[in-house]
Amino acid sequence: MKKVIATSNAPKAVGPYSQAIEVNGTLYISGQIPVVPADGSVPESIEEQTRQSLKNIGAILEEAGMSYGNVVKTTVLLDDIRNFAAANAVYAEFFTEDKPARACFQVAALPMGVKIEIEAIAVR
Repeated sequence: MKKVIATSNAPKAVGPYSQAIEVNGTLYISGQIPVVPADGSVPESIEEQTRQSLKNIGAILEEAGMSYGNVVKTTVLLDDIRNFAAANAVYAEFFTEDKPARACFQVAALPMGVKIEIEAIAVR
């Protein structure tokens, strides 16, 4: 059975997709860009953008009754791989124990000209 997860504490979907879908205890979180849900702003630095993307993921996890500890896999998309170390430093603040599996890629461009997008999979 599939359940749509949505919260006003994360940015609304900018296309025909859901913030997250839960199926049989597995939560699939769509890529989160660093939009501040309260006002639609985007922070400047890669560190602030990484932090906001992960806060958005946290809000979705909370709505689903989960936490960062439930995350088993993430995919990080960067507009510039030279931001890898800076993004990693912030990422490590959110995933401190039993770190999830992860892939990280440089891409040609991201929505709204942001520097990072992060998607996640979590399990109960």
